[in-house]
Amino acid sequence: MGLLVDQAAAVYLAGLLTVCVLPVRAILDCGSLLPMKLTRSSSPSVAFSRRVLASAVLSAMLASTPLAWAQQEPAAPVPAAAPAAPAAVSQLAELSSVPAPTIAARAWITLDATSGQVLASSNPDMQIEPASLTKIMTAYVVFNALKEKRITLDQQVTVSENAWRTGGSRMFIEPRKPVTVDELIQGVIVQSGNDASVALAEAVGGTEASFATLMNQEAQRLGMTQTNFLNSTGLPDPQHVTTVADLAKLAVALINDHPEEFHYYKQKEFTYNKITQPNRNRLLWADPSVDGMKTGHTDAAGYCLVSTAMRGDRRILTVLAGADSEASRAEESLKLLNWSFQNFDSVKLYGENQPGLDVRVWEGTVETVKLGPAQPIWVTVPRGKSGEIKPMAQRTDPLIAPLTKGQQVGTLQLTLDNKVLRTEPLVVQEAVERAGFFGRMIDWAKRQFE
Repeated sequence: MGLLVDQAAAVYLAGLLTVCVLPVRAILDCGSLLPMKLTRSSSPSVAFSRRVLASAVLSAMLASTPLAWAQQEPAAPVPAAAPAAPAAVSQLAELSSVPAPTIAARAWITLDATSGQVLASSNPDMQIEPASLTKIMTAYVVFNALKEKRITLDQQVTVSENAWRTGGSRMFIEPRKPVTVDELIQGVIVQSGNDASVALAEAVGGTEASFATLMNQEAQRLGMTQTNFLNSTGLPDPQHVTTVADLAKLAVALINDHPEEFHYYKQKEFTYNKITQPNRNRLLWADPSVDGMKTGHTDAAGYCLVSTAMRGDRRILTVLAGADSEASRAEESLKLLNWSFQNFDSVKLYGENQPGLDVRVWEGTVETVKLGPAQPIWVTVPRGKSGEIKPMAQRTDPLIAPLTKGQQVGTLQLTLDNKVLRTEPLVVQEAVERAGFFGRMIDWAKRQFE
C-alpha cells in the first residue's frame, strides 16, 4: 500500500510540475524573453534569464499549492475526533469485588503512595482538627530548611521561655540547656513534644507565627486546599483545621521529598534529659512492615493516626481521624493497611522495556515518532486485573513537524472496566526536524491519498 501511495504521489507531483511549467514555457515562447536554444554561454543575460525561469516555475508551483506550503510554520493541526471519554474513578474500591472494611472513625482514607491513587475513603474532605498530625508539616518545613542548608542537624538551638512553657505532650527541654536540631526533630517525631515543635519553629521562622506562615505556604503549594495552620504543635484552635485527604497529600510529599529523613518515623523511642519516651505509634511493634508515621489526639479531634507500611515494592498510606481510643486507631489503621495490600496490585507501565507508540509524522526528516508519557507510570488496580488496563490516546492529527522532545501533543488515559484510572500528558519522546521544501511537498501529496 505504501508503494502505491508513493507512486501515486510521484505521478501527482509530475502532473503538478507539468501544469506549472507549461504555462511558463508558453509565456517565454511568445514573449521572446529568452532565446529558444539555451547554450552554455556564461553571458550575464543568459544567467539572468535562467534565474527568471527558475523564479517563474517556483512561483507557479507555490501559487498552485495550499497557502500552508508558503508559510514558515505548518498550519495548526486539527485534533483527531475521539469517542466520548469514559468516566473517571474517584477511588478504586468502586472497581474491587472486595468491599472496603467498616472503619470506626469519623474520617479516613487509604491510598497507594507509589501510584498516588486513592483506594478507598470515608469523609475525606470533612474538616477536622489535626491535633499532633500537624507536626508532619512542622517536620516537612524543617526538612526543607535542612535541605536548603539554612540549618544543620548538629546546630545548637536556644530554648526560649515560650517554647519551654508550651503545654501538652513534652520533650522536657529547658532554657539555657543545649539542644541540637537533631535532638529536637526526634523530640517532635518520636515523643510528639510540643515544646520541641515551638523551639524548631522559632529556629527556622524566628517566631512560631512566622513559621505557621511558612507551613501554610507549603500547604498551598502541595494542593492542601482545605487546610489552615495557626501553630506548629496542633494545640486546639477553631481555625486550625485540615482534612484526611489533605494530610495524605502532605504525608506522601514528605516521604517522596525527604527520604533521607524518613527514618525518624520508625524510631521506637528517644531519651532526652534522662527521660525515655516511646513512640506512640503502636503499629511499629504490631507489624514489621510499618515504618511510620504520626499519632495525634485532642478531645475535639479524637484519636488520630497517619500510618504507612512498605511490603515489597509497594507503599500504602492511611490517614484516620476521630477514633475513640489509642487501641482503636491502631486496630482500624492496620485493618485498612491489610485490606489495601491484599486486594490491589501496582504495575509499572511505559518503562524502558515498554516503549511508546509509533505514530506517523508528516513533513519531517523521519516518517514516525514515538509518543508516550514523560516518565514511567505506576498504576494501581484491583488484584488480578493488571492485564485488563487499556491505554487510550487522544492526540492532534495529523502530526506535523517540527516536533521537540517533551512537547505535549495529547493525553493518555489508562482505563479499566471503562473507567479512567488516571490521565497523563502524551509527549514526543524524540525530536523531529522539519523536512526540506520538496520533502514537505511529497508528504502533502501523499496525504491527499490517505
